[in-house]
Amino acid sequence: MGLTMRELCLESVETRVNAQCASAVDESSAPPAWYAVMVKHQHERPLESALRHKGFEALAPFYRTRKRWSDRVKEIELPLFPGYLFCRFHFDQRIGVLDIPGISRVVSFNGCPVPIPTEEIAAIRAVMDAKAVVRPWPHLKAGDRVRIERGALRGIEGTLLREKELFRLVIGIEMLQRSVAVEIDADSIVPVSISHHSSQHPPRLLAHCASA
Repeated sequence: MGLTMRELCLESVETRVNAQCASAVDESSAPPAWYAVMVKHQHERPLESALRHKGFEALAPFYRTRKRWSDRVKEIELPLFPGYLFCRFHFDQRIGVLDIPGISRVVSFNGCPVPIPTEEIAAIRAVMDAKAVVRPWPHLKAGDRVRIERGALRGIEGTLLREKELFRLVIGIEMLQRSVAVEIDADSIVPVSISHHSSQHPPRLLAHCASA
C-alpha cells in the first residue's frame, strides 16, 4: 500500500531536516533562515514587536473576521497561525529569541529545528500586503496547480479551491501543517503547465482543489 498524503508530507520534511542536520555549514557565511516559533496563546502580536525590538525580523500575520455576540456583530483581528509566529535568524542566535518571555521553543522535527522555505514566507507576505480576503484553512496537499497571472498576487502558484461561487487559493506552511485560503478572481489564473513558459520563478505553495 502506498504512503498516505500525511506520510508523504512528513517524509518530505524529514528529508529536509536530515539534510540540514547532517551538514555542518558555517552559518556566518549563510543568510539567516526563517523559523516557526511557538508562542503564548493570544500573544502573537506583542511577541512579534518584542522580537523586532531586539533586532530580529518577525512576522505574525493576522486576518479580519466578524464575531457575533448576543447583542451585536463586531469585526475583530485574529492570528492566521494561532500559537505561532515566524522569525528570521541564524540558528546560533536562537537563545536571543527563546529568552523572550512568552516564546517557548523553535518548531522542530525529530529534535532538529527546520527552516521555513523563504518562498512560503514570501507568499504569506504577498497576501498580507495585497490586503486580500484571507482566513485559516485546513492544510491540504493534493490537487491541480494554478498560477495567478494578474493583480497584486501575480506570480503566486497554488491549487484552486472552489466553494459555490467563490474561488480561493490555499497557501500552506508545510512545517506547521497549516494553511490559509485567499479569495481570488477565477479570470486571473492559468494552469501551471501553461504559465511555466514565463521567465519568472514564483513561490511554490501547497494547496488543494475541491468543490463544495
